[in-house]
Order: sequence, then C-alpha cells, then structure tokens
Amino acid sequence: MPAAEDAPDRPIVVVGVGADGWDGLSPRARRAVEDAEVLRGSARQLALVPPGVGAERVPWPSPLGPALAGLPREHPGRRVVVLASGDPMLSGIGTSLVRALGPRAVEVVPHPSSVTLACARLGWAVEEAQVVSVVGRPVELVVPHATPGRRLLVLGSDGSTPAAVAALLAERGLGASRLTALAQLGGPAEHVLTGTAAGWPHPGTDPLVLTAVEVAADPGAVALPALPGLPDDAYEHDGQLTKRDVRAVTLARLAPLPGQLLWDVGAGAGSIGIEWMRTHPSCRAVAVEARPDRAARVRRNAVRLGVPGLEVVTGAAPAALAGLPTPDGVFVGGGATAPGVLDACWDALHRGGRLVVNAVTLESEAALAERYARHGGELVRLAVTTAAPVGGFTGWKAAMPVTIWSAVKA
Repeated sequence: MPAAEDAPDRPIVVVGVGADGWDGLSPRARRAVEDAEVLRGSARQLALVPPGVGAERVPWPSPLGPALAGLPREHPGRRVVVLASGDPMLSGIGTSLVRALGPRAVEVVPHPSSVTLACARLGWAVEEAQVVSVVGRPVELVVPHATPGRRLLVLGSDGSTPAAVAALLAERGLGASRLTALAQLGGPAEHVLTGTAAGWPHPGTDPLVLTAVEVAADPGAVALPALPGLPDDAYEHDGQLTKRDVRAVTLARLAPLPGQLLWDVGAGAGSIGIEWMRTHPSCRAVAVEARPDRAARVRRNAVRLGVPGLEVVTGAAPAALAGLPTPDGVFVGGGATAPGVLDACWDALHRGGRLVVNAVTLESEAALAERYARHGGELVRLAVTTAAPVGGFTGWKAAMPVTIWSAVKA
C-alpha cells in the first residue's frame, strides 16, 4: 500500500480524453477540468484544453513513473486533474496512479476507450474480443492469444504496431489473418487501414492506433493451443525436455492459477515454465538452469512462444534459489538428487503451495519415495508408449517411465 505521506489532501481527478478532444468530454469531465488548479498530461493532451481554462499546465517528465508517486508532494493542497487517453483504467495512467497512491486517492472520470470504439466500428462484441497490450512491451505477447477464429484488439505504443503484429503473425503461419488498423478513433481525423498479415502494405500509421486481428491460419499451418502439452518440436532443445504427454500431466498437478508464480528448477528447455505462463497472461515463472547454453535456449523459447517475461536465472540449485520471490508452485525436472534441492524447494513454498518433482532414475525415485513418506501427496508412475515402425510393420516403442511426486504444503 502507498505510504500515508504520499496520499493527497484531496483526490487527484483523472479525466479521460478522446481523439475528439474538448468536444467529446461529458459535462462532468469539463467541470473537473475547468475547476482544476493544475493540469497534468502529455503536451498533446494539454493542447486539447481550450485557452480559457486557467489552470497551470504541467507536462509529464520522462520517465513518467517516479512523477506519479510524487504528484501529491509536488502540488500540495491544490486541485490536480490528470488528463488521460480514453479510458484511464484500460492500460492507462489511472491504473498506475491507483497502484501508486491507493484507490481512495484517485477519482476517475472515464471516456469511451479505444477498445469500445473499435468494437463499435467493427461490429464486434467487446466481451468476445481479447485485448492484448504491447504498450512498452514485446509484441510477442500476442502469440499465446493468436489461435484461429479468435478476435484480438492489440494496443500498441506507436504507429509501427500494426506492421509488427502483421510480421509476427505471418512468421508463425498465420499470414491469412485479417488486420484492421483503426487510428484517431472518435476524432475528426479517424481513418482505417485494412489488409492481411502476409500482405500488410502499411509500414507505419498514426501513433494513436489500435490493431484489430481476425486470426486465421495458412493452409497446412499447425496452430499452437493455449492449453498445456505443446508439441515437442515447438521447442528448441538438446534432448533435455519434459516430453509432451508427461508435460501435460505435470502441469495438471502444478495447477496454475492466474497471478501465481512458478519456480521451474532444472529448466532444460524451459517448457514447464513457458506453458505455466501461457495458461494466463498474469502467470509468472522463474526458470533456474545451471548450464548457460541451456539458459540462453530457454530465453529464446520463451520469446518465440509468447512469454518473453519469463525470468531466467543461470546457476545451480539450491544456491541459485536464494533471494527469489516466494513461489506458489515449484517444479523440479532435474537435480532431484542434488543435496539440499528438494528441501530448499519445499521450505520456500507458502502454505497451500504445490511441489511437483519428476524422476527417471532409481536414485531420484528413492529420493521421491522418501519425501512421499515424509510429506504425503501423490506418487505416480507414468509410462508412455507410442507407435513406431518395426521393419515394414508398426509396433509399440516405450519411453523411459517417469515417476511423479506431487504434494501440497499443509
């Protein structure tokens, strides 16, 4: 929570402004701006306010973040109004101010968001479209949501976003996707550009742009689902990979929930942490890998599969676990027999946290049996057999069985 001394004497009012400027403001929004003693916003936003409004106009510095928390101290006792683009609580400055100062210190007067306006132009139901923000973030965040048949609304930082989204989709076999770039929504200069991802002809457009995507796969392209159990060839790996069927079972036992954090210890190719994060945009993971070459591979896999926020720690457990944030779940895919690893992972969990460990050797199985006797949980042996050629015929080929211990910390 924000410190008490950071709370303003009166609420800071955040007023959403559209591309139509002053003309599009509601009576309530206009009164808030006219009654202000200080107006804060970008130079573009401040210029939208008529000259007759006598408040002091202060543009934001760069970087913006530190200025938000210090806003009450900078203007003590004065009526401060912050101008925002569209709906301040949709990937906007209103959210940042509430996070910095607390909800009671901020009053929000919203304007229809670019998402609402875009859906109105396109005839889309808002609740059926997925909003993805790449404002100041990697465009690869679009990847987990880009499955055929979905409708995406991508918020970007500037006019290059539509072209970046188009290139990303085309590279991943989704070049048939239809893109619509909607710029200056609601304003007199509103305009629309259309095309497909593979043939997108517009390298840049207005900075105030939203990219709408109707996702479609190219002929023969294989779309990756959001559910756990991606094909093994979706990953770059050197053989150190939790295979598809075992991975799906492992993630079912880890049971990722929105907002939760996973430690993927002995990450290998990073598949468990990556698929944990793909289940929901708010899921987080830390991949711990002793070998630098594998750690670099984990980073590449994370970017390619749409979770560039995966944190990678290069080092051997348990030493590399020191100082990491408390996890909601821990997966140990390698190093279960290393002294102190399982104890460190178990001790790090809070009550209700989940530990899942996979083993393929007799020594690691013995370690799991001992932990099972001590902490309970479930001990499962999983054998996967796949059809494979045998001469001119087909037979069953067995993979090494995997023992899985899973337990919830009481």
